[in-house]
Amino acid sequence: MPSTSLAFASQAEHRAWLETQCPLPEGFRVGSARIEFTPVEAPKPGRMNVALLAPDRPTPAFAAKFTRNAFPGAPVVVGRRRLAEPRLGAIVVNNKISNVGAPGGVEAAERICAEAARHLGIAPAEVLPSSTGVIGWRLPVDQLAGALPAAVASLQARTVLPAAEAIMTTDLYPKVRRAGLAGGSIVGIAKGAGMIEPSLATMLVFLLTDLDVPREELRTALDEAVEESFNDITVDSDTSTSDTVVLVSSGRRRAPAAREFGEALRRVCRDLSEDVVRNGEGVHHVVRIAVWGAPDRAAARAVGKAIANSPLVKCAVAGNDPNVGRLLAAVGKHAGAVGLPLDPVRLLVRMGGEILFEKGAMQLDPAKERRLVAHLSGAELYASRPPPAGLTFKPPSSFPAHERCVALEVDLGGGPGACEVLGADLTHEYVTENADYRS
Repeated sequence: MPSTSLAFASQAEHRAWLETQCPLPEGFRVGSARIEFTPVEAPKPGRMNVALLAPDRPTPAFAAKFTRNAFPGAPVVVGRRRLAEPRLGAIVVNNKISNVGAPGGVEAAERICAEAARHLGIAPAEVLPSSTGVIGWRLPVDQLAGALPAAVASLQARTVLPAAEAIMTTDLYPKVRRAGLAGGSIVGIAKGAGMIEPSLATMLVFLLTDLDVPREELRTALDEAVEESFNDITVDSDTSTSDTVVLVSSGRRRAPAAREFGEALRRVCRDLSEDVVRNGEGVHHVVRIAVWGAPDRAAARAVGKAIANSPLVKCAVAGNDPNVGRLLAAVGKHAGAVGLPLDPVRLLVRMGGEILFEKGAMQLDPAKERRLVAHLSGAELYASRPPPAGLTFKPPSSFPAHERCVALEVDLGGGPGACEVLGADLTHEYVTENADYRS
């Protein structure tokens, strides 16, 4: 569950709350700049942001997790190398182009790192690159390098918001979360809206802390936090080529107990992971699926993902249509495919607290159907409306109205394994967004 329960009546109200999350931990600065460019592969003018996140001095205390996609982007290739370096002095991020599969991608990433290092007065190997956007296009390296002096000049130690905004692509709003503890803090920002099926996180996430946690403890804490947050979400079942989660400590504040730090980090990561789903492309409903009674946690998560990624379930949720037989079909399909023992008599399924299936049979009636429709409608972020002729679908606002979810519960009836998965519906807006993404 999220550590907060929020509702916003306007974009201004959401922005005011966002500002409360944004103060930087001690010992960090962030800056950004913008360029105009024309992709070589598609001669259509565009804009690109470059963001810098940097501790005041290079630090040995950093950790990172990257995609398991077998076709990783050049920044991921370089980032994996950086994990063996003794210190990290900066992260340089661009949006719009992911630098995946493009000619000379690794060389381009390394050149940007070298240019950033030169302006910051640190070693090139102390800079970690990160990119997000269209796959297959080449980075406009000369323009990016030319923007770095402006990004360095804009570095400030007050707020992380410029970086949170600069890394956005199809995101409707920036995502920032924080936790305060032991006189210090953990502040995280995330980019992610589509291509979300983490195997590690389908997005970019940058976590900053001033708590003096040693390198190996930091890496262990990040492993555990990612497993219980970003790896439990999905929007569209597609694992990105550019997944990156980075955690950096400036070491300015005395560290709390490892357990306390781990709990705070997991809280920030869970909140950010829900923000990613809630801000998913075309998402009208967030779906929270609690599964228990499985052989182990991995099996419970797999059942939850099977439900969350079912196109038929997602479409039913989008239409506020409690066509709940699709839930059973999704569970049965997965169990049959992987050989998961499933006794229908022991299976229990609920939506919004209403029993849908129990003791081997559906438990439905007209009054319950109306309550289920009300539950689905009440969780909707905004209603679908056909656009005017010739226009694409657009949400009526760029802020999260609330944190309500469609609540699904599945008790498989045996075993200690349990997991909570966050998913989303499938809407006209999602199809339109991804059909028109480059054109």
